[in-house]
Amino acid sequence: MSRDVQIRTADAEDLVWIHELRHRVYAEELGQHAPRPEGRLHDALDGDNVYLVAARGPVRMGFVSLTPPWLGRYGLDKYLTRDELPLLSEGGAFEVRILTVEPRWRSTAVAPLLMYAALRWISSRGGRTVVAMGRTELLDMYLAVGLKPLGHTVRSGAVTFEVLTGEVAGLTQVATARYRTALDRFRSVVDWQLDMEWAPGPDGCEHGGASFTAIGKDFRTLHRRHEVVAADVLDAWFPPAPGVRAALAEDPGWSARTSPPTGAEGLLSELAAARALPVETLVAGAGSSDLIFRAFGRWLTPTSRVLLLDPGYGEYAHVTERVIGCRVDRFRLHGKDGWRIDAARLASVVGAGRYDLVVVVNPNNPTGRHAPAAELRSLIEAAPAGTRWWIDEAYLGYVDLAESLAPLAAVDPRVVVCTSMSKMYALSGARAAYLVAEPATAAVLRRWTPPWAVGLPAQLAAVATLRDPAYYRACWLRTHALRRQLAADLAQVDDTVVIEEGVANFLNITLPYGGPSAARLVRECRRHDVYLRDLSPLSPQYEGRTVRVAVRDTAENARIVAAYEAALETLLPGSPSRRTPELPAAALAGYAR
Repeated sequence: MSRDVQIRTADAEDLVWIHELRHRVYAEELGQHAPRPEGRLHDALDGDNVYLVAARGPVRMGFVSLTPPWLGRYGLDKYLTRDELPLLSEGGAFEVRILTVEPRWRSTAVAPLLMYAALRWISSRGGRTVVAMGRTELLDMYLAVGLKPLGHTVRSGAVTFEVLTGEVAGLTQVATARYRTALDRFRSVVDWQLDMEWAPGPDGCEHGGASFTAIGKDFRTLHRRHEVVAADVLDAWFPPAPGVRAALAEDPGWSARTSPPTGAEGLLSELAAARALPVETLVAGAGSSDLIFRAFGRWLTPTSRVLLLDPGYGEYAHVTERVIGCRVDRFRLHGKDGWRIDAARLASVVGAGRYDLVVVVNPNNPTGRHAPAAELRSLIEAAPAGTRWWIDEAYLGYVDLAESLAPLAAVDPRVVVCTSMSKMYALSGARAAYLVAEPATAAVLRRWTPPWAVGLPAQLAAVATLRDPAYYRACWLRTHALRRQLAADLAQVDDTVVIEEGVANFLNITLPYGGPSAARLVRECRRHDVYLRDLSPLSPQYEGRTVRVAVRDTAENARIVAAYEAALETLLPGSPSRRTPELPAAALAGYAR
C-alpha cells in the first residue's frame, strides 16, 4: 500500500458509501438481510455510532463501526438480553461491529488496520473492555488479535456470529508485541488522520506533563519554561514559601552532595507537630506515587479486590490493574450528579463487594469535587471490617485541612491517609509526601522504606514549608480567585461549552456533542505553547470531550484563554455562539511573546 492510504473518521459522504457497502455485502452477498430497492442498508445506531474508514484518495476500502458506552445501547441488544450478556450493563464496554472491506481489498491489510484503529480509538476514550460480533468463518482472525469467545453464538439471516470480548490493555499488548513489525511497516505508509497517536505510550500510568517535552527533557532548552504554559499538570502556580527558597539557596552545593537523615526523622517530627499526630503513625515518601507503589505492593496480590472511583487519578488503576493484576471494580461518578459521590450507593457497593481496598481521592482529581469528612467517616464506620480505605488528600488544602481524615487513620487500622506535598505546597519537583496509618501498619511500611527515600533538598524544603502555614493559606485563597476568573473568561468564549470549576487548582472544559474532540482542542492549543490535559484516556465517562486546565497566574491564565479562543476559531469556525472575551492588554502581550 502506498503512503496515501488514510485512516479517518467518516464524514457525510462516507456514510452514503457505508450504507451502500453494507447492502452489497450483508444483503446481496451474505444474505443476512433482505435486499432493498434503494440499495442501502441502514443501522438503528446510525447517527450515534462512530465509523472509521480506510481510503486511498477518493477510493474507499473499508470501514468499522464503534459503539461507545455512553450511548446506553448496543447492536448486541438485538440478539441478547443484558442478563445473558451482563458485560453490557457494566457501563464501560465499547462495541466493535460491522468490520467490512470492499471485495478487491480483502486480501490486503485493510481489515487489520481498521481493527488496530478501532483499538486505538477505544483506548484514547478510556475504554477498558471491548465486545464484538465476529462472523464464525472469520473467527481465527479475531482470536489471533486476542479476542475471546463469550460462549454466545447469534444468527442473523444466513450469517452466524460469535460474541467476543477482550480487555483493552491485553489487546494492546498483543498488537504491539505480536504484530510490532507489521505495525512499524504500516506506520510508514498510512496517513493517520485520527485524533490520537498511532502507537500507545510506554507502559506506565498516563500523566500530564507533555509540556516538559516542549521545554526539553534533556534540559538543554530550559529557557522554554518561560514560553510554555504548563497547564496540563497540576503543579502550583505560586512559588514555595520564602523560607523554602532560602533553605534551598543557602548552600545548594552542600545539600546536593550530603546524605540526608536516613529515615527523614526531622521531617517526620515536623509533620507530627504541624498535624498534631503521633510520629509513629507517619511514613515519608518521595511523592505520593512512591507511597502508593510501596504500600499497595505490600498489601495486594492478583487475588485482591479493589474499588476505585471513576473518573479518578490514573496511578491507582495502573498500579492495581497493570502492575499487581488485582481484580478492580469502578464506582462510577456521573456528570449529571455534579460528579459527587452518592454516599448511600457507595455504602451499598462496599457493603456487598467484600473489597480488600477502597481508594477515595478527596478532593477528587480529575473531577474537582470534595466529599465532606463526616460523610466519609460514616461510610467507613459502616463498611465491612476487612475493607481497607486509602484516602488521598493531595488537594485538601484547597478546601480545609480540618477536613482531613488523618486523625481517624492514626487510630483505625482500616484507614490510611496519603498526602502529597507537591500540589498544595509547590514542591512537585522536590518529591515529598507522607501517609498516616495506625502505628502497627505504619511500622511495617517504614520497614519496607529504603534508606534516604526522600532526598536532602526535599527534606529541607518540606520542613520549611510546614513552618509557614500562613503563606500557603494565602496562596490557596488566591487560587480560588484565579480559578473563578479563569472560568468566567473561558465561559465568555463560547456558550456551548461547559466549564466546571470544582474546589482545587484546576477546572474542566467539556466540549459540545458534535463538536471537536478534547484531543483536537489540546492539539490546537499546543500550537500556541499552551498545554492542557485531555481527560479522555482516564475514563469513558468523559466521552472524549473533556479537557482539564490547571490554574496558573493571571498572565498565563490569559494566554490559556487566548489560545483556547484561537483553537475554537479553528475547530468551530463561524460558530454563532462565540463571543470575544475582553482580555487585558498585558495578557495579550504575554501571549504574543
